[in-house]
Amino acid sequence: MDPNHYRFRGVWRLAAPAAAVYAALEDLQSYPRWWPEIREVRRTGEESGDVVIRALLPYRLVVGLETRRRDPAAGVLEVAMRGDLDGWSRFTVTAEGPDGGGSRVLFEEDARPGKALLRRLALPLHPLFRANHAVMMRRGRRGLATHLAGGGGTDFGERASTDWLRQTGFDRRASGNG
Repeated sequence: MDPNHYRFRGVWRLAAPAAAVYAALEDLQSYPRWWPEIREVRRTGEESGDVVIRALLPYRLVVGLETRRRDPAAGVLEVAMRGDLDGWSRFTVTAEGPDGGGSRVLFEEDARPGKALLRRLALPLHPLFRANHAVMMRRGRRGLATHLAGGGGTDFGERASTDWLRQTGFDRRASGNG
């Protein structure tokens, strides 16, 4: 196992039409409004930009994205990543449900840390990095669902941090109970 190689795959099910989900995911500039860990998006070109990511762990990533595939008919959005993470990431959106009123979003990512500190910490902190990513993706799904339902942004903040700490057991260690 290479601790510096991460492959992620997850499925989001949303109660919104595939076209609306695709449009929201295609609008990278709106991500900071509904995805708490996406702190900033900076456009660097027609098909590229930088995103600033800060999840629950105390580090910030700046990842350059460049569109590799944008196919609304197939529901595919794919980007190449460079910078603090190198690799690729893809959303595939399909209609779901008897009337097509819902959506299934398949998220796939293949990445390696570009940041030297993350490479050095990969072996001891690999499970924690994976857990951090899982929390980020769960909050992204919730934020997108709220956004698509017309609720604007997210409502997580401190409660989500506490929930994450409880799920991982780190709150017990901090309080001396673990």
